[in-house]
Amino acid sequence: MKISLTDREADVMQVLWDHGPSVVAEVRERLDDKLAYTTVLTVLRTLEAKGYVGHDEEGRGHRYFASVKQQAARKNALQHLTDKLFKGSAELLFSHLVSDQKLSPEQIKRMRELLAERSDKEKP
Repeated sequence: MKISLTDREADVMQVLWDHGPSVVAEVRERLDDKLAYTTVLTVLRTLEAKGYVGHDEEGRGHRYFASVKQQAARKNALQHLTDKLFKGSAELLFSHLVSDQKLSPEQIKRMRELLAERSDKEKP
């Protein structure tokens, strides 16, 4: 499943991933932007129409939950970014991250460890 989120949709999904099933008012309270209740409801309904969110009946309202895993959304977003801005090259993306970011020695160490683990898995 291809997952495509606008910035606002991603913010709402993040609330659901972080806090679990929530009613509209709870989502609204947890967002950094102060949005109208109806705006949050519209975003949730749009996400539901896309298949990214589901809901359970709760009294007169609905409790919304994420139907897609955060990891799947991250993978899709990263693939889209790689395809669009780095000509499909993970190497170009990685080079950009390493050369243009101020990485701490701990971050560099973890990246090296991840690369070493990946390299070990590739060995016959």
